[in-house]
This record gives sequence, structure tokens and C-alpha cells, in this order.
Amino acid sequence: MPGTVLLLAASPLGRSCVVDAAGVLPVLAAVAPSVLAGTDTANVVELADPLDPQAVLTRLRAAAAAPGPLTLYVTGQLQLDRRQRLPHLALARTTPATVRYTALPWHWVREELRLRPAGATALFVDLHTDAETWQYLAGHPLDSGRDNAVYGRIAPPSGRRGLAEPSYMKAVATLLRSGHRPPSEQLHQQAVARLGDEAATNILLGARAAHSGDPHAAISAAVRAGRYAEADALAGRWEQTAARAHGPASEDALHWAEVRADLAMFAGDAAGSCRAWLTVAGTRLGAGQPVDAPAVEAAVDRAHHQWGRIEDPARARELGPVLAQLRLRVPGRREGALENVQQHLRQLQTQ
Repeated sequence: MPGTVLLLAASPLGRSCVVDAAGVLPVLAAVAPSVLAGTDTANVVELADPLDPQAVLTRLRAAAAAPGPLTLYVTGQLQLDRRQRLPHLALARTTPATVRYTALPWHWVREELRLRPAGATALFVDLHTDAETWQYLAGHPLDSGRDNAVYGRIAPPSGRRGLAEPSYMKAVATLLRSGHRPPSEQLHQQAVARLGDEAATNILLGARAAHSGDPHAAISAAVRAGRYAEADALAGRWEQTAARAHGPASEDALHWAEVRADLAMFAGDAAGSCRAWLTVAGTRLGAGQPVDAPAVEAAVDRAHHQWGRIEDPARARELGPVLAQLRLRVPGRREGALENVQQHLRQLQTQ
């Protein structure tokens, strides 16, 4: 089965840039796609200094939905947004004051990869930080999802003039240009060895993905075979088990509710997916989570997206007012989201 590779190198323009991220892309792009992916054939998507987080999200979502192994090579710098203090991958237009709106929230990466089967996804990262973000990461490890293998390093502020070098990713690219791709853990260790003394000051990432009896793998297999009802039934049983053990508002139960919302989307049931995301958002808010919590915003954004894809006007009219009420409380990151719901509702009322 063909593999998929996403090459993402991003850093801000101007004074807030700390690393020459895009400098590594020519070296990576010179590697054969099959070697980058570790498969016989592969599709490669390259994003060099992208401007818009939504555009990156679209490419990431498409890559995550592709069957077969997925490998991401991400080079850039992490910054915290001023409102929620959460790590984001800075993009070309990002400044310290605009991180929330112009950078890619790292939890979007985790969210998009969470339904992939265990062992089918690998991330290689060369990430650089400012002093504030480095201090944050000391107490909050970067969360990339429980079923994804993550390799690479996070570098502290260099303390020197000029831009830092993405030396870990350049080492990975140089090793791969030999035409041989060792197992990911071995490739990581070889790249770290080439960092020399630099590695001692870095946060090194070399975690293996979770394996053995993971229900996500069975669900993903059912989805790939088009057996959506079977996948939903399996997720539903896990949701009930988690709700009985920990309560319906527990993270375990909500995780499975979110999986079922995604499964409805894969099955083409936009109304069912919208309704499920609305329920998740309401449950999170009812449990006292803040309106700008990433999981709350993500649930409302996904409900909004699915609502716009409902073809039956009657079902769209039924769910629209609930979404509008949620949008009043959770405006999200995209300007005009509430106005978009209200305008679409008015159009539906005339049909």
C-alpha cells in the first residue's frame, strides 16, 4: 500500500524567527519518496513557510485520511498563545501577539491523527523554542497522541545571534539520501548521534507508538473496509464502558463520543456527526470546561463544519438553532463564525 509523506517547514518572517526551518526542505525533497515513507511507493506533500493555519489543517487532514503508513517531517518553532498558553507551530505571518490566529495549534496535529491505527503514523520533528515556551515544555510534555510514534528533538533558545540550524532534521535528511531507510527508532538514534554536544541541551523524543489489542486499530480497519455500522457499534461499546467506569463527562467517555462523531462523518452522515459534536461540546461545557478550551472549540468547530454539509434543509433547520446558541458562547478562532450560522439559518428558513 502506498505511503503518504507530509513535509512541513515553517517559521515567522521578521524578528520573531529563531530557526531557518525552510532551509531543510531542499535536502528532504531530494530524498526519494519511497525512502521518506519507508514504503514501495509514496505520495509527498510539501508545505514551505505556509501562511494560513486553516490551509495547513486541510493538508494535514487529507494526509491523515489517506490509507497506508503516514510519515510527517515537521521543522519549525513553537510559541505559546497569550490567551490559553498552549503551544503552536509558528507560521510565516505569526508574531508574538497573533499566535492564536496565525499559528497552527499543536493540538490540531494530535486531533487529526487520533483515529489512525496504532503503528501507522510516525512524526519526525525538529522544533525550536523561545525562553517562555521552553519553560512551559519543562512541565508540559508535547502531546502528539497516544498511538503515534514521535521522534526528534525540541531545542532551547540558542542564546546566539542569528538563526538556529535545524541540524536534527538535516541529519535525518542526509541519512535518508543514502537511499536506505533504517527503522524509525534507529534513524532517530543515528540523527541524534550526529548532533554531538548539542543533544545534551535538547528535549529528545523517541517514544514508540502503542500496539496489541488497541480498539482504535479494529475501528480503523472497519472504516477502511466501509463497515461503518460495525465501527460505530465497537466505539459505542467502549463509550458505554468508559461512561460506566468514569462518568459520561470523563475524558475517556468523551474520547469515544468524539470517535463516533468522526465515524458518522466518514459514513457521510453529516447530520449525525453534527449532532454528536454538539452533544460533546455541551457535555464539556456542562462539566465546567472553559469556552476557549481546545477540546470545546474543536467540538463546536467540527459541529459547524458538519452542519454546513447537511443536504436536508429540515435537518439543518433542526440543528441550526442549537449550533447558534453554542456559537454565542464559543465564538472560536475564525472571525464571523456566528454570523455565518445566522446567515445560513435565515437562508434555510426561506426554503
